[in-house]
Amino acid sequence: MFSKSGCFVLAMSTQESLIPHLFRTEFSKIVSVLTRLFGLTHIEIAEDITSEAFLLAAETWGSKGIPDNPKAWLYAVAKNKTLDYIKRNQLFAKKINLAIQHELDSYSEMDIDLSEKNIIDSQLQMIFAICNPSIPVEAQIGLALRILCGFGIEEIANAFLTNKETINKRLFRAKEKLREERIAIEFPNPNQLINRLHNVLSTIYLLFNEGYYSQSSNKIISKDLCFEAMRLNLMLAENNLTNLPEVNALMALMCFHASRFEARIGNTGEIILYEDQDKNLWDSALILKGERFMNKAAKGNQISKYHLEAAIAYWHSQKNDSLQKWENILQLYNRLLQLEYSPIAALNRTYALSKSGNNKAAIFEALKLNLLNNYLFYSLLGTLYLQEDKILAIKNFEKALTLVTSEAERNIILKKIALAKTSKVNT
Repeated sequence: MFSKSGCFVLAMSTQESLIPHLFRTEFSKIVSVLTRLFGLTHIEIAEDITSEAFLLAAETWGSKGIPDNPKAWLYAVAKNKTLDYIKRNQLFAKKINLAIQHELDSYSEMDIDLSEKNIIDSQLQMIFAICNPSIPVEAQIGLALRILCGFGIEEIANAFLTNKETINKRLFRAKEKLREERIAIEFPNPNQLINRLHNVLSTIYLLFNEGYYSQSSNKIISKDLCFEAMRLNLMLAENNLTNLPEVNALMALMCFHASRFEARIGNTGEIILYEDQDKNLWDSALILKGERFMNKAAKGNQISKYHLEAAIAYWHSQKNDSLQKWENILQLYNRLLQLEYSPIAALNRTYALSKSGNNKAAIFEALKLNLLNNYLFYSLLGTLYLQEDKILAIKNFEKALTLVTSEAERNIILKKIALAKTSKVNT
């Protein structure tokens, strides 16, 4: 079953890269299936069994070599460890607590099904369980990263710019809430589906944004957050019950944004502004994929915020920089703000207003927002004033510097100040 290698160093190197990769891709799948088997009240059992399978892999593969089918090996070990756990606890129940014997007997009659279909079904049901409205949104994202995406505690801490202890406490409280509310791992009934789906999409949307607008210096984790959000959303899009316009609109939105990922982050992790991006780095395949999902989202009569944001992102993925492009974006922002007002969306609208040829009007509209504690407010004002008054532009950029917390954003503002100082705009 194990492949042989003439080079021990090469084998160890392969193992060291393979196990983290499998942990990311398979940990969440096994945990979802086992949690569906044991119930959310015993989620730690599912996590412990799965972790033991990976620990055994690290120990065994290092001495005997990597198996021909590492994923199947992990699944087999996870099944065996699950059965061992059930047998041990059946004996324990007979001696200590006969009341739980029936529950354990029912486990032994169930197949530990790690087929692709059951994994997808389990993860879909887990999404709805984790995204229960009774759980704080921040905890929902943390649970999604841990249970559905296979992120380690350190990676989650990195993504949230906090420490492992904080994340452990957050996940512990979230799991306690799952137990207290007796939340079941199941697909909502048709009457509840739309309301529950809205919450699921909100969590996926926030998960994507956590990666796309991440202030973490770890570019790999930032991208992984985005692609995991897309993977979860794709499962919804491929399920007959959840393949709805809003789901496809969110998928389109994420595809358009992700298409510019390589262009918006530099080699040292610095953020590259939209107007400075190398358009040749935009992923045309993801743009086309976004267009396909956008066409699917056009079915029906309802328009969600995801439809409008996807349309805005679509126009941003178009390489021309015409006034008509920015006029289209401006009108879409107008509709978005009518549907669901957001100060940041209103701020972004003023940039589109400027790009469509109305810079003075954009400054007037931006000033009305009065977001005095937001560095983006002053940064945008600085950008708008670059065309009118470089002293005011520098003043606003310097105010933004006092509020910014990200080193990457700070560097962007410093570059803008340098640009303003060399500007020929009259003051």
